[in-house]
Amino acid sequence: RAKDLKTRLGILLHKPELGHRIGTSSKLQLGSRRRDSSQEVLEWRESFDQLLKSKSGVTAFHTFLKTEFSEENLDFWLACEDFKKTRSKTKLASKANRIFEEFVQSEAPREVNIDHETREITRKNLSGATSTCFNEAQAKTRTLMEKDSYPRFLKSASYRDMTKQA
Repeated sequence: RAKDLKTRLGILLHKPELGHRIGTSSKLQLGSRRRDSSQEVLEWRESFDQLLKSKSGVTAFHTFLKTEFSEENLDFWLACEDFKKTRSKTKLASKANRIFEEFVQSEAPREVNIDHETREITRKNLSGATSTCFNEAQAKTRTLMEKDSYPRFLKSASYRDMTKQA
């Protein structure tokens, strides 16, 4: 299983659609893409924000979280980021309810680890759903990932392998 994970992460590292935009020369693209991907992998250890800014970083981190059975934290954070971009009031309310039912309410199918007080504040925020109604719950989940999962990700064999390739 560990070898399979390493292989998958290695493949993700070299997928062009996960890297930066590159010029048009195919030989230059290949070298540049690998250099960009390698640099990007190394930047993930600079800060949790660097990891979250990178599409391939989010993918690698998500794969790692799956091994720890805690990918719901990142999925919730990403759902909140998408939710903040919603402009339609109707869609905002329906998305808010879906996110709450999937991640926040007690006994939710993919319940995130937040305290009762934050859960209740979020429940109350749903009555007048705005783009900020999940801010507190999202911040708590982000902090949990940054302080707990992210350091383990940086120490993981899969990330060490990626940095060696870089």
